[in-house]
Amino acid sequence: MNKWLAEFIGTLFLMLTITTAVLSKAALAPLAIGAVLMVMVYAGGHVSGAHFNPAVTLAVFLRHRIAAADAGAYVVAQVVGAAVGGLIGRWVVNPEDVTAVSFSGRQLGAALMVEVLFTFALAYVVLNVATSSDHQMNSFYGLAIGFTVLAGAVAVGGISGGAFNPAVAVAGSMAGLFSWSSLWVFLLSQSVGGALAAFAFLALNPHDRGVLPTEPDATRGVDTPGSGVRNPA
Repeated sequence: MNKWLAEFIGTLFLMLTITTAVLSKAALAPLAIGAVLMVMVYAGGHVSGAHFNPAVTLAVFLRHRIAAADAGAYVVAQVVGAAVGGLIGRWVVNPEDVTAVSFSGRQLGAALMVEVLFTFALAYVVLNVATSSDHQMNSFYGLAIGFTVLAGAVAVGGISGGAFNPAVAVAGSMAGLFSWSSLWVFLLSQSVGGALAAFAFLALNPHDRGVLPTEPDATRGVDTPGSGVRNPA
């Protein structure tokens, strides 16, 4: 239960930051989004692994570091947190007029492409800095994850909206930032990106294949059972 609550809280504050920053047209919105993801990863990493993203949870599941039941519960917690954060963000800002992002023609293909690529980049970074046996004692995992989202938001935010996260797509749709008719674009591309990241990680790190951890070892900072990301304690 504590893992799911950590996923809910982290996802809620991530989505609240995204929706309020974008709806209020904050000049430093990408920086705020990358920063809040970074701090929430540090805050919740030792509890749940700090996924806050169904695509990341999918990648961790395919990488064999989280059980199917936990993965499903994580996704539910993330989507509920996203919905709550999106609704609060819309209510707090209360913009007069919002143009929902939708895709057609060449823009549709471009959005699919960049969402696949940057979701891949995000999940790939998470797997390598937070689940790899070669980085068991690092302290940079939150920075790496936050800066990946920051870079993606700056680079391709104007093309696809820079979601890289199905929960962001849900929150953005509820806040009026994304058209509901375009939700499938995000869900498809981000699922593909997360899955490809898992396969790439396993191909590049064959020594990290294995079964789920069964017992945590706080003295070495190894994996928390079922979390999919090592315990940084």
